[in-house]
This record gives sequence, structure tokens and C-alpha cells, in this order.
Amino acid sequence: MSAVFKFCPQCATPLAEITLPEDGGDKTRWRCTACDFTHWNNPTPVLAAVIEYNGQILLARNVAWPGKMYALITGFMEAGETPEEGIAREIAEETSLSSSALSLLGVYDFQRMNQVIIAYHAVCHGEVALSPELVDYRLYDLQDVKCWPAGTGYALAAFLRSRGHEPRFIEPVWRKEIEPADD
Repeated sequence: MSAVFKFCPQCATPLAEITLPEDGGDKTRWRCTACDFTHWNNPTPVLAAVIEYNGQILLARNVAWPGKMYALITGFMEAGETPEEGIAREIAEETSLSSSALSLLGVYDFQRMNQVIIAYHAVCHGEVALSPELVDYRLYDLQDVKCWPAGTGYALAAFLRSRGHEPRFIEPVWRKEIEPADD
């Protein structure tokens, strides 16, 4: 178990892995031995959008990503906004597009990043202008888009199925194994 916090944010004492009884049984969590602070490390809710733009799917590439990975528009909710307001804001901030229709696709587990994805289908209009955090975007016909077997990829697969297309999945970079060299 790795800690996001190494020190207690209340008293600065180093946190320790401590097992205590909780509802449902014993749980090991990062806890402060001085003031009893508990770092819960609960999953973070993340919003995602399958953007339908001029009859195609818009996928974007983050400036920090290696290679040519493209994905859904995603972002974190702000305090005081609903998930629908949050995803409409994220779409506008990252692409300058306006959303004329939003519908919930589903909620998807993304344990590798300790996130819960709340995914929407968004019908969008306007002129695409990317935020500085995105470097490129591509438009895909529904039959040509490929899904990744994690988090937002499952949301994209659900959308494709709802439109009568059987999703095709790629092998993600984080699962590829290095082949041993021939002797």
C-alpha cells in the first residue's frame, strides 16, 4: 500500500500503516499515531465525455502523453457543480465546443489510477480550439474508433454498442511485454 501523504496534514507526524477494525472488517490505512488522522485514499471521481462532433467521435491527445495516444476528454469536478455541469465545463475548457445534449453512459472503475470514471455522451457544436493541455485531436467514424481495456475505454465501448457497433480493443502500452532476444 503506498501513501499519497507521508506526513499527517494536521500535525506533521509521519503516517504509519495501521490496521483497525472498521465496518466490514479490519482495514489497513495510513494513519497518524499522534492525532488519529486517517488518510482514506478513496477513489477520485473523474468526468469523461464521448464527444460526438459532426457525426464523428472526437479524441484528443494530452501534451504530456508519449507516442500517439488519443483519448476522451476528461477532467475533475469542481466543488459546487454537478457532474453534468462539470463535463460541459471540461468540454468547453479543453475544446471550446458547446454541448447541446448530455447523457450518462455509465460509471467505470479505473483502479490503476484510483479513480471512478463518470462518463457521458455529449453532442457538441462549434469550432474546435484546444486548450494548452492538449496538443492534437482526431475525428473518427464510429466503425473506425478503437477502445482501450480500462476506465474511459469501457465507456467508449458502451457508447459504440449503443449505436450498434461491436467495439474493437487495442492492447494498451502498460500491458505490453518485452520479447526476449533470440540467442
